[in-house]
Amino acid sequence: MKAVWRACETTLWEILRSRELLSLAVVSVLFYAFYYPAPYSRQAAEAMPVVVVDQDDSALSRLVVRRLGETHAVNVIARAPDVAAARAVLEQRRAEGVLVLSRGLSAVAQTGKPGAGIALIVNGTYFVRAETIAKALGEVAADTAQRLGLDKGVRGAASPIVVQPLFNTTGGYRDYVFPAVANVILQQTLLFAGARLIAERRRRGAVIGGDWLAAALGTWAALVLVGVLAGAFVFGFAFWIQDVPRAGNMAGLLLALPVFAAAVAALGLALGSLFRRGDDALKLLMPTSVPLVFLAGFAWPLSAMPGWLAALAWLSPATAAMHLFIRFNQMGASLAEAWGPLAAILALAALYGAAWLWRARALEQEQELARAEGAGPA
Repeated sequence: MKAVWRACETTLWEILRSRELLSLAVVSVLFYAFYYPAPYSRQAAEAMPVVVVDQDDSALSRLVVRRLGETHAVNVIARAPDVAAARAVLEQRRAEGVLVLSRGLSAVAQTGKPGAGIALIVNGTYFVRAETIAKALGEVAADTAQRLGLDKGVRGAASPIVVQPLFNTTGGYRDYVFPAVANVILQQTLLFAGARLIAERRRRGAVIGGDWLAAALGTWAALVLVGVLAGAFVFGFAFWIQDVPRAGNMAGLLLALPVFAAAVAALGLALGSLFRRGDDALKLLMPTSVPLVFLAGFAWPLSAMPGWLAALAWLSPATAAMHLFIRFNQMGASLAEAWGPLAAILALAALYGAAWLWRARALEQEQELARAEGAGPA
């Protein structure tokens, strides 16, 4: 046990003394915890530029345009004579949407007969912006229709429905995306640090010293501790200071976090042991970050992916972590309700832990062979 502790202490000091390792394991977590959610701090898109084509030019159509411009979501920047001119503005990226109020809209609204209507053309490149414009138009149209019904003396007009999100209580984009992406950030920073650490040790010929098993376990334990502290900082302090929905099942979170850190640390060490230079390990691992974000299952559901791709996604600890930590931290799920992803992360910790110990033994034999060759006759 003393040998394991010494190896753990040595690894922690090595991380603190190395500018590259300290940047990967500690500084990058501090940076991304605040840098990544910063662009989404307002939670929703505001003042989206829209071009209006008012073919009806009636009191009702002017009312809809005026009410839409009064919302925080939309800014009516211009009026176009026809749809072709408005689409040109949209294609030039000077507007995010085109609102078309067709001729005869007022008459249709008064009589209730089908005919003219309202059309909305949006730039589908940015889903959040398009959704913001469509939602604002829908609310204005519904409110205007209700007012029209009340003005005409129609009793029993539909009352507004209040929608309250259950977990993402603000309904904001930051509170949706950051808790999911945070798991990928925690994985990648620890993965890069572990891979660089062991690759650089291999370059120096000092991967395993003395008792190889104690050295391997101590190195692994040190990285697990770094991962746990990083996760506690993100899920605790960073979520709290940015007021991200949290405080669900804290006991479950504290149980799962060390298992997640163990899986990631072991994976980083096992992969890093295949390289002889830290830079080579990072060159291969860094491009994996973006694919892992899309494979995690929040931007695109795992159930909608091809079976082989969804199965491959579960090899990344961040996938199980996302389904696990969001349930515990944001949704307050019980242990039984999160058992599936918890079992997956336990299996990954065991699998990658065994892979690291196997590689540590192989590296110890490699060092013994190198020492034997170095001590032989020239």
